[in-house]
Amino acid sequence: MTAPGELIIEPQNGQPADACVFIIHGLGADGHDFEPLVPALTLPDSAHVRFIMPHAPRLPVTINGGMVMPAWYDILAMDLGRRVDEAQLKTSAERIQALIEEQIDQGIDSRRIIVAGFSQGGAVAYQAALSFPQPLGGLLAMSTYFATADSINLAESNRDIPIEVHHGNFDPIVPETLGRSGVERLKEMGYTVNYRQYPMAHALCPQQVNDIGKWLSERLA
Repeated sequence: MTAPGELIIEPQNGQPADACVFIIHGLGADGHDFEPLVPALTLPDSAHVRFIMPHAPRLPVTINGGMVMPAWYDILAMDLGRRVDEAQLKTSAERIQALIEEQIDQGIDSRRIIVAGFSQGGAVAYQAALSFPQPLGGLLAMSTYFATADSINLAESNRDIPIEVHHGNFDPIVPETLGRSGVERLKEMGYTVNYRQYPMAHALCPQQVNDIGKWLSERLA
């Protein structure tokens, strides 16, 4: 079973889960940040989806003066492309992959497992999904950047994974240029990517929540 500390939300219709969505939170947050998103998605009754929202460990974060906070990895500098501790990021991605393996072991088809991440969690989602050795159902990257684009070992099993990337065009934390740069790198690598931008800052907006619900329904219903 999933290790303690993961927020797990079972299907609201009481049916056994036959699909799973991981949502990886951002810096300084925890899994509960996205708990209100689940009912707002208004998924159809035919989608028996388990949501898993892992909590990041507490780490010192260089850009925040070394303050200890929930973080998937250290951010060393807020330069044009972000300088990050890639070893920590990849360790966090391996943790997500282990949780995915647990769901597969429990009977969930890997192609009905979706990995989503916001901000720092999105960088982990990119790494975890694109290097996972079994085909997944989708990757949703929100207000984030492709931090390991130059070092990731891409898995052939996920060369055709549906990828949805969302970004706010008024984002002061992760500029939209970083999000677009990640999309361009993915396209250069041969992936098909659907990119959506929204008139928002570093957050979610109602239209985006509606789009996420539709996208998940298409993938999992």
